[in-house]
Amino acid sequence: MSFGEAIQTVFRKYAEFTGRASRPEFWWWALFNLLVTSALNLFNVIQIGDNAYLGSLLSGLWSIGVLLPNLAVAVRRLRDAGYGWGHIFWLLVPIAGIIVLIIFWAQPSKQPVGVPSTPPPPPAPAAA
Repeated sequence: MSFGEAIQTVFRKYAEFTGRASRPEFWWWALFNLLVTSALNLFNVIQIGDNAYLGSLLSGLWSIGVLLPNLAVAVRRLRDAGYGWGHIFWLLVPIAGIIVLIIFWAQPSKQPVGVPSTPPPPPAPAAA
């Protein structure tokens, strides 16, 4: 999956918590989110109040705008790695929680239960 395909997929499935998200989809989205946030924070040179800066305002609005897609892709990635959606609550644990989640998100994809890893062999020809 390419960078652009990953971004399109996350925005297309912005509120879909079912299904799975591959490692490339998740990590390309994380990079995109980091780049947009960093670019918006460049506007911190513009002060819009006594203690308010334009970059912080724009970055905060972006974060609110992508909160649902971030949570959805994170839950789908956890499911793809073989973990339940409840592990997203590791985010509530300061510092150690994000470390645990990064380890979970970095795991390779697991086959869902009941789905064979290889297709079944074709049936043998009938004897004449």
